Amino acid sequence: MSDVALKAPATGPPVSSPESEIAQRARRRIARRLLPFLFLLYVIAFIDRMNVGAAALQMPHDLGFSEGVIGFGAGIFFFGYFLLEIPGALIVERWGARRWIARIMITWGMITVLMAFIRTEHQFYLVRFFVGAAEAGFFPGVIVYLTHWFRYQDRAKAVAVFYAANPISYIIGSPLAGLLLGISWLGIKGWRWLFIIEGIPAVLFGIVTVFYLTDWPHKAPWLPADEQSWITKELEREKEAKKRIRSFSIWEAVRHRDVILLTLCYFCAMTGSYGIAFWLPTILKRISGKSDFKVTLLAALPYVAAFIMQQLNGWHSDRTCERRWHAALPVFLCAIALAFAVVYQTNPTVSILLFVVAGGAFYGFQPCFWAVPTLFLSESAAAASIGLINAVGNLGGFAGPLVMGYLAGRTHSFAPGLLYLVASLLVSGILMLAVGASRRPAAQAIVPLEP
Repeated sequence: MSDVALKAPATGPPVSSPESEIAQRARRRIARRLLPFLFLLYVIAFIDRMNVGAAALQMPHDLGFSEGVIGFGAGIFFFGYFLLEIPGALIVERWGARRWIARIMITWGMITVLMAFIRTEHQFYLVRFFVGAAEAGFFPGVIVYLTHWFRYQDRAKAVAVFYAANPISYIIGSPLAGLLLGISWLGIKGWRWLFIIEGIPAVLFGIVTVFYLTDWPHKAPWLPADEQSWITKELEREKEAKKRIRSFSIWEAVRHRDVILLTLCYFCAMTGSYGIAFWLPTILKRISGKSDFKVTLLAALPYVAAFIMQQLNGWHSDRTCERRWHAALPVFLCAIALAFAVVYQTNPTVSILLFVVAGGAFYGFQPCFWAVPTLFLSESAAAASIGLINAVGNLGGFAGPLVMGYLAGRTHSFAPGLLYLVASLLVSGILMLAVGASRRPAAQAIVPLEP
C-alpha cells in the first residue's frame, strides 16, 4: 500500500464545506472546555514522572546510589506502567474517563510523595514501580477519550495541544526542580521536598477531575443541544465508515500488522526519548560544570523548541492529512542531531545547541503518530491497541535510561549510550515508514471511506 494508506482521502468522512456555524461553534467550545484541562493534567503527570532525573543531581550522593541504580530505578517505572496499561485504556472506553483518570491522579500523587522517604535501593525500585502502576492508563485513556470528542480531521491538532504538556512540563519542571533542590527545610534535603511538593497537585486535581470532565457529548450540560447532535453524528458517521470496511475485534486489532509495527516503532522512539530525558541534566552538568539551578535551566531549552515543533508538525499533518512522513522525519532529525552532539561533545556550546535541536525535532513525532491507530480502529479495538502500543512502547523508557546508566558506568562516558539511542531512533523512523506499506487487501482498511 502506498503513502495514501496513511492519508485521509479528499473524499474522507463527510464534512460540510464551508463548515456550518454549528460545527464551528461545537469544535471551539469542545476544544476550549477539554484541552486546557487535559493539558494541565498531563503537565502534572509528566513532572511527577520525570522529576527523578532532577533528583538524580543530589540523590546518588545522599544515598550512595550508583549511576546504574539510578538508571534502573528510573526505568522500572515502566514495568508497573506496562502491566496495567491495556486494562486502563479499556476501562476508559467502557466505564468512562472521568472516574478512572481521577483515580489514577490521586493514587500516583500519593505514591510520588512516598518517594521523599526512601532510604535504600530496594525502596527506590519499589516506589518507582508503584508510581508507574498508578499512572498506567492515563495517557492511552486520554487518547481514547479524545476520540469521543474530536473527529479524525481535528485529532492530530487536539493530540498536539494535549501532548504539548510534555515539553511544557520540562520547561516548567526543570527550573522548579532547580529551586526545590536548593531548599533545606526542617533538616530535609531539597530532593526529598521535590517529591513532596510535586506530588500534592496530582491529588488535588484528581479530585477536581471527578466534577469537571464529561465522559460523552450527549452527557455534557455545557454543550448546547444542536452542538451535541452535530458532534455525535459526525463521530458516529466516522465509526460506521470504519465498520463498513472492516470491524476489528480486540484480538484481531492487537495482532494487526500495522499495530505491531507501531508498537515496535514506539518502543524504539521512547528508548531514545527517555534515554535523553532522564540523563540530560547529568550530561549537561558534566559538559558545562554549572550549578544545579543553571543546569536545570539549560535542560529546559530543548523543550521550548519541542513545543514549537510539535504544534507546527501537528497542524501541517492535519492540513495535508498525511501521517507517516510527518511522524518519521522528526525521529530521523533527532537521531542526526544526537549523533552530532556526540561528535562535538568537547564543545559545550555546540553540544547544547544540538541537544536543543534533538529535543525540538523529536516532539514533532507524537501528534502525528497517535493519529494513526484511530485512522483504522475504533471503540474497544482502538482502546486495546493504543494501550498495547503505549504499554510495550514505554518499556523503551526502561531500556533507554538503563542502558545509558550501564554504559556510562562501564565506560565513564555518555558517548556509547548516546550512540545506542541514535540507533534506536533510526530504527523507529524506518518502522514508521513501514506502517501501511503492505499491499495486502486487508491493509486497505486503514483508509477511511465515505459512507
